Amino acid sequence: MPHHHHNAKTFNNMLGLAPPPLQLALVALLHLTISSATVSSSTTSLPDHQLLNVTQALFGTTQTSEYYHEQLLDVAGGDDRWRWGLKLVHRDWLSLNNTAVFRNHSHRFHARMQRDVKRVASLLLRISGGGIHDGEAADGVNDFGSDVVSGMDQGSGEYFVRIGVGSPPRSQYMVIDSGSDIVWVQCQPCSQCYKQYDPVFDPAASASYGGVSCSSSVCDRIENSGCRSGRCRYEVMYGDGSYTKGTLALETLTFGPTVVQNVAIGCGHVNRGMFVGAAGLLGLGGGSMSLVDQLGGQTGGAFSYCLVSRGTNSSGSLVFGREAMPVGAAWVPLLRNPQAPTFYYIGLSGLGVGGIRVPIPEDIFQLTELGYGGVVMDTGTAVTRFPAVAYNTFRDAFIEQTANLPRVSEISIFDTCYNLSSFVTVRIPTISFYLSSGPILTLPADNFLIPVDDAGTFCFAFASSGSGLSIIGNIQQEGIQISFDGANGYVGFGPNVC
Repeated sequence: MPHHHHNAKTFNNMLGLAPPPLQLALVALLHLTISSATVSSSTTSLPDHQLLNVTQALFGTTQTSEYYHEQLLDVAGGDDRWRWGLKLVHRDWLSLNNTAVFRNHSHRFHARMQRDVKRVASLLLRISGGGIHDGEAADGVNDFGSDVVSGMDQGSGEYFVRIGVGSPPRSQYMVIDSGSDIVWVQCQPCSQCYKQYDPVFDPAASASYGGVSCSSSVCDRIENSGCRSGRCRYEVMYGDGSYTKGTLALETLTFGPTVVQNVAIGCGHVNRGMFVGAAGLLGLGGGSMSLVDQLGGQTGGAFSYCLVSRGTNSSGSLVFGREAMPVGAAWVPLLRNPQAPTFYYIGLSGLGVGGIRVPIPEDIFQLTELGYGGVVMDTGTAVTRFPAVAYNTFRDAFIEQTANLPRVSEISIFDTCYNLSSFVTVRIPTISFYLSSGPILTLPADNFLIPVDDAGTFCFAFASSGSGLSIIGNIQQEGIQISFDGANGYVGFGPNVC
């Protein structure tokens, strides 16, 4: 696997970005607003502590469904600043059909963690040899391994956008997933569909719908393709037992003001899922069937997203295209694993707690020639996972620096939890990711000490992957602009917060 090294200065000059002194000035400025993520160079001294606003974090656990409903209606508008812009919301906003359960933060948290365990187990099964080469089996793999088709997609999505499908366009909520490729929607006639918010898409009412023949090269690109009466069939099984089966088609999709013709999508006539009201899934992975790859020439394989922080009054965004690539981001090389082309890997060299680098051997995070290990960025996994050896050292350093805070017993997948009910704000050590090409990403406090109920119990939001794989999850990505420049092979962090 080739590794590309550019020092920050030459790389910034290549991209026409601000030279390091200005970036450092920006970093110094960012450090004043400690609630934001900060990106700094390895020469900058890191802040060692930051404040977590406990009261504000708890307020976010009790937002009312009326508030979310207003946000949701607003999503349909898209993001007009960009030709390719979409608003993005967390799945909790779609859980309006059961408001009593929805309002219970503890219930939402436990449901999210159960989905997460399944998501991670299915990722490990998909990435060759996952969960086995570290001498540890991943929790729960055996319980539902039979539901997983190796190499297939998985996961009941965490984040949603609204797009138009067909001509005339019918608006549909779609799950976004950077860890899968196929784009699909539930379709009439529906022999088995789960409940969704909008009417199920009817291909007969769309002037632009076209089936794909079995001899088409598009049909060859699908892993589980079949043939029925001359038409290409697809089938995707997800790690939680959800699935979609149906016909492959070429259809027109509308993103805000932008219309894209002839996108290969799955038209699902038999679907079972935990997709919570969404009509289907928008695969943003690195494989050839993904939306990013299909848009190729029009967007240069580039897209940028902001996963909005929980309990704030704004929606996130998903923007396609080169003009969405921000000036002043910290860029790191994107790594590809030929064994798992769907996934976006980045180089991570270490972890920091309280401004001090934790003693973890760098090779624990490396992607090997055989495709083992490495660090995957995934929108569909909530909690960041590290191999047990790295996680334990990292967690112990955090415990050591929070000895003054009242500990409580483990909750769900978290083994390090605190009772912060008597605090308004609390001083906690900073958490930093040392990225391979030099930048250091320091996370906002809300991205690693999270409320698990509405009573003041907070947990350290990391866990062991039970394997050699590391996964950077969406809780840690929240509020940070993340950009994928597929054509040039880089991932950018910042500079904007969202």
